[in-house]
Amino acid sequence: MSENKIAFVAGKSASAQGALDILSRIYPHVEPDEADVIIALGGDGFMLRTLHRYLKLKKPVYGMNRGSVGFLMNEFRADDLMERLTRAEAIELHPLRMEAICSRGEKHHSLAFNEVSLFRETGQAAHIRVSIDGVERIEEMVCDGVLVATTAGSTAYNMSAYGPILPLGSGVLALTAISAYRPRRWRGAILPHQATVEMEVLDPVKRPVGASADSTEIRDVLRVKVFEDRSLWSTVLYDPEHNLDERILREQFAN
Repeated sequence: MSENKIAFVAGKSASAQGALDILSRIYPHVEPDEADVIIALGGDGFMLRTLHRYLKLKKPVYGMNRGSVGFLMNEFRADDLMERLTRAEAIELHPLRMEAICSRGEKHHSLAFNEVSLFRETGQAAHIRVSIDGVERIEEMVCDGVLVATTAGSTAYNMSAYGPILPLGSGVLALTAISAYRPRRWRGAILPHQATVEMEVLDPVKRPVGASADSTEIRDVLRVKVFEDRSLWSTVLYDPEHNLDERILREQFAN
């Protein structure tokens, strides 16, 4: 990839902007729509925003961590960038598509590379009916919320809610309860990636529920459908020694 054109995009933090200043003085660069690869400088949140923003360009994205966790990012180093791009391994990430109907009848469509989540809006617990591929699986879940996570997103909010960590390429999604009261002790399920999850909010006036797809939030939803959109993808580049498979494996043995 040493002959290819690169573009730099950076988060607003001082560390991200400092990295942008350093790299832009060392390497020739162009605008993202002219580039062959996009270099994202920031944390995991900025990486997600970059994937969303440039999804239609279908340009590979190589992230370098200037945030805190940096699970989706490579280590930041100013030297040997072009050699690192040449050695980088590519992974295709397909987003989840969320189709939501709100209490006023509006329909919303959003994409998520990490997860789609439903969450209670008030002190009242949410009551949610869950169906998979048209078959009712949970008649009434009493909970703070429920989420559907991708393999890449399984180590984010999903892991915090005690959901399973999913290896990349496993062809599955995680359906995870958030503080479920009923069914008792139900933590969630692992679903095939082609599954369609439908969630219906019961008693939405007394127990309003919101929904989010990555950073996009919608209030007062009645029904939400979630499925993996295989027609869309983003290619993410990783150093061989810092690939997502290894990171996911390490997370499962972390203290």
